[in-house]
Amino acid sequence: MPDVTERLLADRARFKSWTTEKLRYCDTDRQGHINNAVFSEMVEAGRVHFLFEPGAPTAPPGCAFVIARLELDFLGEMGWPGTVDVGTGVLTVGRSSFRLGQGLFFNGACVATAEAVIVLMDEATRRSAPLPDDFRARLESLRID
Repeated sequence: MPDVTERLLADRARFKSWTTEKLRYCDTDRQGHINNAVFSEMVEAGRVHFLFEPGAPTAPPGCAFVIARLELDFLGEMGWPGTVDVGTGVLTVGRSSFRLGQGLFFNGACVATAEAVIVLMDEATRRSAPLPDDFRARLESLRID
């Protein structure tokens, strides 16, 4: 039985940040399905679009985003050809990290949900760094309710 967060992430209307990815023939497995590893690539594309969208606040100089945790739940299958809509939003915001929620939508159906914990890291010390106020405000504006 899906939990509350999974149901939330399976609802297309909850997301404010979107990207679309094209499925390729080489993404298929022996059964003709899109390989499970490609699902991970699709949520990565959504995270990168979310974090590095032109004109939006991002990591300050000397810092980088690192992924600390990724959880991916498969809800359906995808096939070639086609495109995948990747919705990304914020679930929680901490001092130096935040949790993103994502949904993969193929032919109108949610085929996977994902949660990722992203940490802002100081590149010199390799330790966590506090999120800048402007980035924190952007995260709060993209919360999934």
